[in-house]
Amino acid sequence: MDTSQLLKGVLDLAVLAVLDRADGYGYEVVRGLRAAGLEEVGDASVYGTLRRLYNAGLLTSYVVPSGEGPHRKYYSLNEPGRVRLGEQIKAWQAFADTMKGLVGAQ
Repeated sequence: MDTSQLLKGVLDLAVLAVLDRADGYGYEVVRGLRAAGLEEVGDASVYGTLRRLYNAGLLTSYVVPSGEGPHRKYYSLNEPGRVRLGEQIKAWQAFADTMKGLVGAQ
């Protein structure tokens, strides 16, 4: 099954959940998503999602010097981001319960 369309619908939730565990820079978030089992997630999709969530006021950012290259921009959840994460978790759980009812009857 091609999960790319499913992933598009839950990428905000997944990124917020990764950042709820710990602050991270772009590629660190990508690695966290892939380690969780979302191997198909694209770098560009995650970077775009981080920018959009930041522009929506759900994340804060700060720059950390790196000894291995350019400075890294870290993202962290702020209070509006935590609220949005809670809302999206509830919506996901309701959706998952609905789908379990549908496919469980098969």
